[in-house]
Amino acid sequence: MSETAGISTSIASRYATAVFDLAKEGKAIKALETDVAALETAISDSADLRTLLTSPLYSREQQGAAVGAVAKKMKLSATTSNVMSLLASKRRLFVLPQLLKVLQDMLAEERGEVTAEVTAAKKLTKAQADKLAKTLTAQVGKSVTIKETVDESIIGGLIVKVGSKMIDTSIASKLNALQNTMKEVG
Repeated sequence: MSETAGISTSIASRYATAVFDLAKEGKAIKALETDVAALETAISDSADLRTLLTSPLYSREQQGAAVGAVAKKMKLSATTSNVMSLLASKRRLFVLPQLLKVLQDMLAEERGEVTAEVTAAKKLTKAQADKLAKTLTAQVGKSVTIKETVDESIIGGLIVKVGSKMIDTSIASKLNALQNTMKEVG
């Protein structure tokens, strides 16, 4: 991880902890879940919003007004709106995607769930996803939600990340291992 990414994640973690604690105290966890999902969708769908978050060309005031309008339009909770305004005033809107990721992890932990990031060569069928979730639930001991990504470059197999553990059964990684072994021999 680069130093800048580490700093962004550190900043995001502090803000996320504060937001989560406020939502928990105010018994607004459900509203926070809704806000996080809505913001993640908005960020992935809107290039203009991503530009607003990362561009240094916008002033604090412009960013503050824009996120205020976005929060109002999306009907976000007061806590989420206030945090977005605070991030804009501190010129830290660039950490919002990481903040949402950390919040998502905290919310899942609160529900007793864990998210498994699964990369497959082609989209898993419902039966395959259910079987994988059931197997991972047995291994982890918590309810597992699968977040699937399709990457044809892995050729076949799966790459599964649960927390800090990663299982790579992809054909591409096996071919790379074989290639490295052959280099050592020859």
